Amino acid sequence: MNHFENNSDSIQTITEAISALSEGERTDYAQIIKNINIPPNDYATFASWSKECYTRNCIIDTEEFELILLCWEKDQVTPIHDHGGEECWVKAVQGEFKETIYQLNEKEELEEVRSAISKTGDITYMVDFMGCHRLENLSNGRSMSLHFYAKPIRSCQLFDEKTKTFVRKDLEYNTISDLMVPTK
Repeated sequence: MNHFENNSDSIQTITEAISALSEGERTDYAQIIKNINIPPNDYATFASWSKECYTRNCIIDTEEFELILLCWEKDQVTPIHDHGGEECWVKAVQGEFKETIYQLNEKEELEEVRSAISKTGDITYMVDFMGCHRLENLSNGRSMSLHFYAKPIRSCQLFDEKTKTFVRKDLEYNTISDLMVPTK
């Protein structure tokens, strides 16, 4: 048993999370994300907000993974999107979110498969073979979610609601932290 499988290994700081993710194997990531128990106020350094759209705030971006804090105002929602072939874990840091999963049917039309509500501390997982998804802030105010990608995602497919087709979108950050990966 490696030390990431012990549920008592609570990760209390961003630095501890980055260390665990840097030292861990891909098979450890789900448990590491589960063990993250960082108080919402500790994310303030990485948070930025916009009335127009949720923000993507890069905590760390390596060749192996990226960790992003999304900051949401009331009623903000992502487009329907995939993950460029990478695994994605989302941990609700603060607030309540709705995740809706979609898949293409036999007529190549996008249809809703299911939806679920995540509250503070809950984790969701997504990878492209499961379909694509949309996230929405259901809280009455600001919310934050921590997004971990097993490899950085530089672009993805977004569903254009008007044309009913997917379009490629290059992804950008609103802010980038200056945290470095700890040396092994």
